[in-house]
Amino acid sequence: MTVLYVAGSGRSGSTLLTTVLGQIDGFFAAGELRYLWQRGLRENRPCGCGLPVRDCPVWTAVLAGVPAVDPGTLRRRLRMRRLPRLLRTGAVPPHPDDAALTALYASLHRHTGGAVVVDSSKLPPYGALVGGLGVDLKVLHLVRDPRAAAFSWRRRRALDGGTAGEGGSGPSSQMTRHPVWKAALLWTVWNAVTVRLWARRPGAYLRVRYEDLIADPQATVRAVMDFAGVREPAGVSGSGLPFTTGARVRLAPTHSVAGNPSRHRTGEVPLTADDEWRRAMPRRHRAVVAVLTAPLRRSLGYGDRR
Repeated sequence: MTVLYVAGSGRSGSTLLTTVLGQIDGFFAAGELRYLWQRGLRENRPCGCGLPVRDCPVWTAVLAGVPAVDPGTLRRRLRMRRLPRLLRTGAVPPHPDDAALTALYASLHRHTGGAVVVDSSKLPPYGALVGGLGVDLKVLHLVRDPRAAAFSWRRRRALDGGTAGEGGSGPSSQMTRHPVWKAALLWTVWNAVTVRLWARRPGAYLRVRYEDLIADPQATVRAVMDFAGVREPAGVSGSGLPFTTGARVRLAPTHSVAGNPSRHRTGEVPLTADDEWRRAMPRRHRAVVAVLTAPLRRSLGYGDRR
């Protein structure tokens, strides 16, 4: 089975790309599967189709017979303090829960007719864990200008399915907000680890920039399809891609779990660059991000000019 693992840092456009891929025959947009057990099953937040995950017929079928995974244990296995060992060995130490995770991906493979599973969990340690489950792991490294990502982390956004405000006792109703220095450090760490783990594996690694996805979405999606081994289906007009024009895409509901609430958008959606940071990001914030993300930022194609 093939898993297309979207790796990198948060707020880089993974929800958009995953949702678009989910419209194409041969892909199944699973969303952030590392959160399936906590946000999907324990908190019963909405699936991409709008139903709570435990009520979604697709996930009910997929999870039938799949043993449960303890989300706390999984979270501890992926902690940043374990990165030195991961970088030395390239693998996450085995654990009894791996049998349940293997069963999950195998069940997804069966119930989707052998589709490529798009897992947008992003966190490199989880990608390494999935790679050790016997799947054909294809790593799609999605990167975005760190100044744009840091600016996005400061926005207040509702988290679907939340029942309590920040500081409440139930699931939070707000997405996590990071200060710019932390967003910059996370951008550097997760992108650097992604490059270190997979960039030198021919045929198993593809880097895509968010800015290129927005500038030419059809060419970018076709490149991802070729990388994942998915042939373009024939449509009425000769293309099975969901684009109505070069800059608009028609979205139907997916069954992605967790992630940005924008995964619930349906209908014809314009693809426009989210570049508010260029106008609204304070100069001091840009300077902090620029310092903390260099030189990796430059090596990924993001210079110092505004």
